[in-house]
Amino acid sequence: MAQPRIGHKVLVDVPSTTANLGPGFDCLGAALDLNNRFEMRRIEGNGERFELIMEGTEGSHLRGGPENLVYRAAQRVWKAANQEPFGLEARVRLAVPPARGLGSSATAIVAGLVGANALIGNPLPKEKLLELAIDIEGHPDNVVPSLLGGLCITAKAISERWRVVRCEWLSSIKAVVAIPSIRLSTSEARRAMPKTIPIEDSVVNLGALTLLLQGLRTGHGDLIADGMHDRLHEPYRWRLIKGGLAVREAAISAGAWGCVISGAGPSLLALCPESKGQTVSIAMVKAWESNGVASRAPVLNLQRGGSQWHPCNNE
Repeated sequence: MAQPRIGHKVLVDVPSTTANLGPGFDCLGAALDLNNRFEMRRIEGNGERFELIMEGTEGSHLRGGPENLVYRAAQRVWKAANQEPFGLEARVRLAVPPARGLGSSATAIVAGLVGANALIGNPLPKEKLLELAIDIEGHPDNVVPSLLGGLCITAKAISERWRVVRCEWLSSIKAVVAIPSIRLSTSEARRAMPKTIPIEDSVVNLGALTLLLQGLRTGHGDLIADGMHDRLHEPYRWRLIKGGLAVREAAISAGAWGCVISGAGPSLLALCPESKGQTVSIAMVKAWESNGVASRAPVLNLQRGGSQWHPCNNE
């Protein structure tokens, strides 16, 4: 397989994701219409050269080099396609800030996979990219909707295959995502959780997940409200998020059906009818401001198309 010429490039748009959605710990995730954009370009050099250019201040701490997550993902594509590695540059415009619980690392993985595949003519099918993405990330709840779009439940079947179920989400249901200036690493959030969970907590989560999915399918707010509760991870993580509980209460008082930690946090996700979106957004920002934390809270739709790549002007 021939390598692309020096300077050949593609654009990859990758949506942010919110994982867990309350009771769906490590298996339920949704893509949101807030995208990171990656311009991927073949440059001179061998398989050890990766240049990273960040546009804007978010992500300025991230560095290039062969250990970068984007490039590690690209290397996996080339290995699977029997392609000799080559130098790569990624110019990144972040809408999804790192360490906020919105799948920033998943966007890097998916961009590396999709972009590297596109640069060599897309020899790998999406199913193979999905397998590689889960293997790199270690769990499926962010990378699956980031690649495929929509609301996805992913589980490893008894056959050891990953099975993905696309679930319904009524378009009138809006996601208000309050994104604070504070950060929280996934590793820190994981350490806060206990090693074992009481069986009654697991049973409560299973029931809540059923209610939530039915509510998202039908638009019944009372089902969503009763379904947006978790006993597996949230009780142990709220203390890591300054002002988080106050923001949750403000969202619900303003008309949200429920408010949960997005992924590992610290961003918070509230679900509400379209008519309440701006009111909930303002309430969440004000509540965080009262606790000394700056934030923004865009009102977002479910992103249904997943990651998309586009050819660039390659003159």
